[in-house]
Amino acid sequence: MPLALPDSTRGSSSQPGNSKPWWQQRKLTSQTFAVVGLGRFGRAVCKELISSQQSVIAVDKDSHLVETLLRDDDFKSAVTLSVDSTVEEELKEAGALDVDTLVVAVGEPLEVSLTTTYIAKHGTSSRVKTVYSRASSELHERMLKAVGTDKVTFPSREQGKQLGEQLVRPSLLDRLQLDSKNSIEEVQVPKEFVQRSLRDIDLRNKYGVSVLAAGSEGDLRVNPPGSMILSPKDVIVVMGNKEDLKRIHLSSEN
Repeated sequence: MPLALPDSTRGSSSQPGNSKPWWQQRKLTSQTFAVVGLGRFGRAVCKELISSQQSVIAVDKDSHLVETLLRDDDFKSAVTLSVDSTVEEELKEAGALDVDTLVVAVGEPLEVSLTTTYIAKHGTSSRVKTVYSRASSELHERMLKAVGTDKVTFPSREQGKQLGEQLVRPSLLDRLQLDSKNSIEEVQVPKEFVQRSLRDIDLRNKYGVSVLAAGSEGDLRVNPPGSMILSPKDVIVVMGNKEDLKRIHLSSEN
């Protein structure tokens, strides 16, 4: 089926004299994502990725849904396309097989979920490094693993948001939700913090969060001194507003 390409403000058109595919002309972040299937779960994943300033290709076979999302401000920075994900050539043309991580958010029909997962993992033109697939049952989960998916997730709108957070914040190890805005998170020390002291990093003033503990897993120091130097495999336990905590991860990616 023909592709419903987005308008020029969404990176769809090629510039005169530029021979690169349109998706390679976009200024991409260090990690790129494609989400296949834009139901509630898929949209929740997309929105979390987009809010974290990631490059996202969002695709669905339903052209009417795609047209609706093209008018949605939440999707204005994403490339949103109508694509039959069971056809490798269409996924390739959309750029979805050139991303780092592809999320198969389609639960049913099973053949669409399984075929899309297989193409992303084993297609001759696929460069996808990691595939996350949504399952609708334990049998579906076993089938997805059999065709090679890297990780299976089960559906719900909240899980879609959580998966989006996990994709853009892989250093997040654990979280204790305090309320709708604040939480305590245990995260792997970002690269830019390694071999620096807590005083030098100054998370309270620079990021608005408090350090509750730091050190290696299983040997954390509660209320660590400012002179403590962080090592590559250390974790830090921080408390604060979710948006402030997210800034720590975004800062380490820039």
